[in-house]
Amino acid sequence: MAVIETVELTKYYGINRGIENLNLTIEEGEVFGFLGPNGAGKTTTIRLLMALLFPTRGTASVLGKNTWRDSAAIKEEIGNLPGDLNLYEKMRGEEFLNFIARFRPRKPPVLKKELVDRFDLDLKRRIKEYSKGNRQKLGIIQAVMHDPKLLLLDEPTSGLDPLMQQEFYHLIKELKSCGCTVFISSHILPEIEKVCDRVGIIKEGSLVAIERIDTLISKKVRYIDVIFDSPVNPDDFRLPGVISIDKVNNHLRLTLKGEVDELIKKLAQYKVRDIISTHASLEEIFLEFYGKGGPSER
Repeated sequence: MAVIETVELTKYYGINRGIENLNLTIEEGEVFGFLGPNGAGKTTTIRLLMALLFPTRGTASVLGKNTWRDSAAIKEEIGNLPGDLNLYEKMRGEEFLNFIARFRPRKPPVLKKELVDRFDLDLKRRIKEYSKGNRQKLGIIQAVMHDPKLLLLDEPTSGLDPLMQQEFYHLIKELKSCGCTVFISSHILPEIEKVCDRVGIIKEGSLVAIERIDTLISKKVRYIDVIFDSPVNPDDFRLPGVISIDKVNNHLRLTLKGEVDELIKKLAQYKVRDIISTHASLEEIFLEFYGKGGPSER
């Protein structure tokens, strides 16, 4: 079942584009990463899915329901962590979680104690006394404590220390194994690569790529490091698909896009001590889409 489905979803703020013609389908139990710099349309998309904004045109459904007509029913079944997390400063952590729980009377906070223990959060303190990391922990707990069917998370590890980031990654994997669908908007590309099944890259309000992460990476460049028994002429390896060659003594590093067949045949003519092949990282692929002249942050 499609947990999230958008068709030609478009939002303009006056003459300024938020997103345009967004067509997206996210299946049950999927962890989906949504990538793009500030101003690309990530937060606008989440706010539309939460029915916090009305679209200029297009449709969206969440959990099989119309996003705007059935927004109250949808919000009981989902958890949301906004990027601009606003908390009630005078409340204690415990008071805040109890306050949020009252908005979901049919969904008790069954995971609250477990999450508080896992993230080591003192609920007796007032929110205004919390560090950035502790505020983020509270945001994660309020989003997850009622065991939602869908999580919408905007920059979820912002402010968390490395230990708590790892705890968050473990939590996402556990929720996925229980059938929860997770939509993560993030700037942290290694994070997306670590936990997500598929990724969508949004540029200037439009999707420019949507793939399984392993498929997206396999389609892009790879790096072939070869150590030869003796020095070789790098010009012998200027083959179809070889983008660049770097040489240091007996070591060649070739950047390759496409099939490796011709290169392997050429290497077979030489005495090779070692060969290592690595794919481009998700970060390198992202930068390929945006280049140095990508949208400025706003």
